[in-house]
Amino acid sequence: MTGSCLEKLLRAIGIFLSSVNSNRYLIEFLEVGGVLTLLEILGLEKIKEEDKKESIKLLQVIANSGRKYKELICESYGVRSIAECLAKSKSEETQEEAQVLLDSLVHGNPKYQNQVYKGLIALLPSASPKAQQLSLQTLRTAQSIVGTTHPSIVDCVLNVLCTMHLEVQYEAIELIKDLVNYEVCIALLQGLVHLLIPSVKTNKLQPKILNGRDLLGLGRRAPGAGRDPCLTAAPSPDSTVLQHTANLPVFLQQAAAAKAIGVLARSNTSLAEEMLHLRVVHGLMAAMGNTDHSNSQRQASLTLEYFVQLFPLVEEHVRKSLGEKLYELFLSNPEDLHMKIDSIQADILAANKVNVTRALHFSGLSLSGRRLYLGLSDLEQLDNITHSQEDMEEKE
Repeated sequence: MTGSCLEKLLRAIGIFLSSVNSNRYLIEFLEVGGVLTLLEILGLEKIKEEDKKESIKLLQVIANSGRKYKELICESYGVRSIAECLAKSKSEETQEEAQVLLDSLVHGNPKYQNQVYKGLIALLPSASPKAQQLSLQTLRTAQSIVGTTHPSIVDCVLNVLCTMHLEVQYEAIELIKDLVNYEVCIALLQGLVHLLIPSVKTNKLQPKILNGRDLLGLGRRAPGAGRDPCLTAAPSPDSTVLQHTANLPVFLQQAAAAKAIGVLARSNTSLAEEMLHLRVVHGLMAAMGNTDHSNSQRQASLTLEYFVQLFPLVEEHVRKSLGEKLYELFLSNPEDLHMKIDSIQADILAANKVNVTRALHFSGLSLSGRRLYLGLSDLEQLDNITHSQEDMEEKE
């Protein structure tokens, strides 16, 4: 039965299930396989979105009838069916109703709340921006109910940052603000800092100062060398556009990571201190040198300004690395710095070697926030990361 007949039938059932004496009708409906039928409707491709929405509404009525009914829906593989409907639906109204249902299933359902929580995490890689936005919103509630974090949530949330949709990015950053209060704090901070230097090959992320390109365009050959690579044909405009298009998600993620780091640092000074040990200053300056994406430069510059203002030690290292002229240009207007610097200055930023980690060991800053904010296991984990970075720096 499809079309208007199914929609009318579902609405009629809803009237009975929502009536004053609904308990008797609800039991009869469940005895004949009502829950399984409704869940099956959600998975049928030829069913109209309106019919799926009505099915979800009926499931909401059932779920709101009590804990045992929520458990029945979950035992019938309901979380998977509802999550798939949320991810694949073309109707925002249907998706919003599915979100309401998942939110209902995570409340007052201790036996299956973890199942709902994992289902929401599984929705994060969805191709639907609306599904990502709604799942992120519901995850914030689910996380507070479940209490502990799933190991996969860090990578899943960080991957969402490559989105082009600002409403999705906003929800992801809001969830990140919540997650730093859990045991994944260090992994999350480390992941954000890592995103500041993406592993893509572009002219600015591979600075000309370091890769030996002819900055003056003189095309001089080294003794005994063959054809000078500087004199080879320039890439076609089409190939350049394709390269930038392919790298765009990574650059969007870089800009969002710089923004998220700024949000976290401003919300809690202790988090800002922890990120100093992860070489966040080096990463922010490198992002400021990415002339392929102006928003990365802008967000990184604004965040670095806060670190410079907050920590005299950072101000000292940044000034020394940039030089007086570029540093004054940075302080005058961080938000518009990317429009004022030239290619050489961008290379200086991208190739910076700033490392305040060692200096932190000789200042009171290294212990002030760490012991107040993090637990013992987090401190040990952060110390291991810091020592590993110092060893790598010494080898360089």
